[in-house]
Amino acid sequence: MSSSLSFFDHFAALEEPRVERTRRHLLMNVVFIAVCALLSGANDFVGMEKFGKNKKAWLGKFIDLTQGIPSHDTFGRVIQALKPEQFIQCFLNWVETFADSKAGRHIAIDGKTCRASLDRASGQKPQHIVNAWARESGLVLGQVAVDEKSNEITAIPKLLEMLELSGAIVTIDAMGCQKEIAATIREGGADYVLAVKGNQEHLEQDIIEHFQELDEAAEQGKRKCRVDAQETEDADHGRDEYRRCEAVPVPQDFRGREDWKDLKSICRVTRCYAEKGQERSEVRHFISSLRADAKRLSDAVRGHWSVENNLHWVLDMVFAEDRSRARTDHAQENLGLLRRWALSVLKQDEAMSGSIEKKRLMAGWNTDNLEKLLCLF
Repeated sequence: MSSSLSFFDHFAALEEPRVERTRRHLLMNVVFIAVCALLSGANDFVGMEKFGKNKKAWLGKFIDLTQGIPSHDTFGRVIQALKPEQFIQCFLNWVETFADSKAGRHIAIDGKTCRASLDRASGQKPQHIVNAWARESGLVLGQVAVDEKSNEITAIPKLLEMLELSGAIVTIDAMGCQKEIAATIREGGADYVLAVKGNQEHLEQDIIEHFQELDEAAEQGKRKCRVDAQETEDADHGRDEYRRCEAVPVPQDFRGREDWKDLKSICRVTRCYAEKGQERSEVRHFISSLRADAKRLSDAVRGHWSVENNLHWVLDMVFAEDRSRARTDHAQENLGLLRRWALSVLKQDEAMSGSIEKKRLMAGWNTDNLEKLLCLF
């Protein structure tokens, strides 16, 4: 890790959310123990309390524990009361020390629902968190919480405002295929690759019809325009998969072309694979401010799903996010940020080898590892 600033430096700006008469434990103590516990394998407030009691002697090297270890109820009350906008700013200050600013980096934006946060009795919908994921570095660059998936459209612009976009390629699924979002990405100095479905009037159908015209022209030996194509075959995890990406410049007479800022190319991706002995196929379409380079567009389209495999899957399987029942106030949102912070810290670590799960175990077993992760030198 390249940062010389410790955990305390990055989170020192957090404001105390409690009134003075209810404070027994210092705010920084509660947050510090929570982070250490998450890095070491704990997934909930009870786990944080148990970690604190079992590592009290070590924790006492860094914080004043004259009031003892907070209870799991205290962890819950403090974390749910923290102002998310302050918490995320502390996180972003830390991210800036690691974020790769070189041109061409890939930022995948996608949402994830915390299913167990649903509370039917009170009419509370499950919380949905929209994440910005740096594919190459494995960093969560930011998050915005909303109360349901349909609100991604309003959350994405807020998330983009948090990010340093210059030189990046931003990929978003069809929910984020909006003219205003494309414009925001370009104004931030980045390129976009947006999945297209029926949520934009005429757009998907016009792309489908244009590629059909090109197919018919090719069958008749009439070349209407150059189609840049790339084909790949993979057999990962025992599943054979064939992919063909075709990209062409946007036609001059393409309907609504001027509505999409700096639109340069449209893309068709065909995927064929076998699942449970059945041959399956799917065709997806994309628009982009990048030129019609099939290799580059194919890499962006396929790389987008690293946010599912390397972030969402890990949060559920390793950090048990999908089973978290934290529901009060900002508890789920702030816990989600702590999980993403812990995951990002572990992703940046090169001293320990193995999966995220194994790194958490090693951090819990050996506090030297934990001290290095948090730059507690």
